[in-house]
Amino acid sequence: MPATDNGRIVITGLGAVTPVGNDVDTFWRRMKAGDSGAGPITAFDTDGFKVKIACEVRDFEPREWLEGKAARRLARATHFAVASAKQAVADAELAIEPATAHRCGITFNTGGGGLGSMETGTRRLVARGPQQANPFLVTDVMPNAVSCLISIELGLTGPTTTSTLACASGNYALLEAYRLLRSGEVDAVIAGGTEAGITPLIIATFSRLQALSTRNDTPKAASRPFDADRDGFVFGEGGVAFVVETERHAEKRGARIYAEVRGGAVTADAHHLTAPRPDGSGAAAAMNRALESSRTDPGEVDAVFAHGTATPLGDVAETLAIKKALADRASEVAVTATKSQVGHMLGAAGAVSALAAVKTIEEGVISPTINLDRPDPDCDLDYVPNRARAHPTGVALVNAFGFGGQNVVLVLGEG
Repeated sequence: MPATDNGRIVITGLGAVTPVGNDVDTFWRRMKAGDSGAGPITAFDTDGFKVKIACEVRDFEPREWLEGKAARRLARATHFAVASAKQAVADAELAIEPATAHRCGITFNTGGGGLGSMETGTRRLVARGPQQANPFLVTDVMPNAVSCLISIELGLTGPTTTSTLACASGNYALLEAYRLLRSGEVDAVIAGGTEAGITPLIIATFSRLQALSTRNDTPKAASRPFDADRDGFVFGEGGVAFVVETERHAEKRGARIYAEVRGGAVTADAHHLTAPRPDGSGAAAAMNRALESSRTDPGEVDAVFAHGTATPLGDVAETLAIKKALADRASEVAVTATKSQVGHMLGAAGAVSALAAVKTIEEGVISPTINLDRPDPDCDLDYVPNRARAHPTGVALVNAFGFGGQNVVLVLGEG
């Protein structure tokens, strides 16, 4: 898409609530250290469950970000969304004035929204009867609550949306922000992803799908993207937010610029609800179209922030996709999988990978794929095994591939 008079689309603010830190600095310090956020599930009693581990957000207090009733009643995913969004706005030093509130939009996505609230609400209905049903459940479980509460809390009156693309939702929020800013309708957008799905029903059903690791005795070694001994992903949760602006707006107010959103693309596998195309062709198409839309040559790509779920099918398919998209360049590019450290944050998965990409572009250091001890022969790229390293990065691809075959790829560049 050709540039507008407002120049490039840039990222000026960051916010994060993750299994390895409830702010960006802690998140990035622990990512570079190769720490894992995995541990025994504390959110509920796992007696009788095949899977007993997850990457939980710890020491998070909603009342630090929301007042009274909102902190008590709202879904955990909404808490994460509001907290990360407020962090990002503060980091960007973005002043929100009533006269210009309509020029700031929100694109904040989730895979499931208030799924946990639906479970507890159902249990209450069964136990107490219909006259005691939770009246606040309606607004608690609607996915767009995550963006609406940000709007209410910050007083933003611009376009406010929530889209659901399963595990690709977070990436799509940034792409939506990019497109909205290109249209000229707004000057700034708060974009991000959030999820809070560590609940009895969700863990049980994903376990029945055989999607989750069962390494209950060694949780920190359980998430093993691209490793020959991988046995599924570890569930994660959290929220990640960005302030995205036109370059003209950012420069006018003297904002720090972390990175550029150069473009992106969305494709569909049209194949299966839970399995990727084995040859990676759908994901490769998204990568190719993202490069084309951003006018980026494959030779410019320095790093790929992989979807990397640690599933037997997914990691091989993504490796093939990277090879198709980058051709000879594929073996020279650093590929890293954030899920090895923070687990699979579903609707926030693409957003947390994008955050890692932004910090890599900013600092020239790439976080590792931990637990990569015995590489799968079919996964033969440079996955930055086990240790962070210096890696100057001018252009990064961020991959996110959702159930249903929805593929979203972003192209990020130097600010």
